[in-house]
Amino acid sequence: MDNRLETIKEELIDEVAKNKVSNLFKAIGDPTRITILFALKNGELSVSELTTVVEMTQSAISHQLRVLRDANLVVYRREGKEVYYRLADNHVHVIFNQALEHIMED
Repeated sequence: MDNRLETIKEELIDEVAKNKVSNLFKAIGDPTRITILFALKNGELSVSELTTVVEMTQSAISHQLRVLRDANLVVYRREGKEVYYRLADNHVHVIFNQALEHIMED
């Protein structure tokens, strides 16, 4: 194998990182979850507010939020009986801004 291919092979990501990236894309690969993430881009919303914005039941929203939470894309806080969600960090903004820029290039 030539040096260039050897270098490429050595720079490939490991299995753990590969699985984490794959799980990230699986989590954001659903139109409903994309809608939720875009709804949260300007700040936190309660689950009740998300049900109104996304026009889904609380149960359905909660299921989608669990997937996003497991992928470390959103975080939450409780205030009494209400639960508020927001994007986990600025990386989530960057991912979506770059995705939008990419699709708008066509």
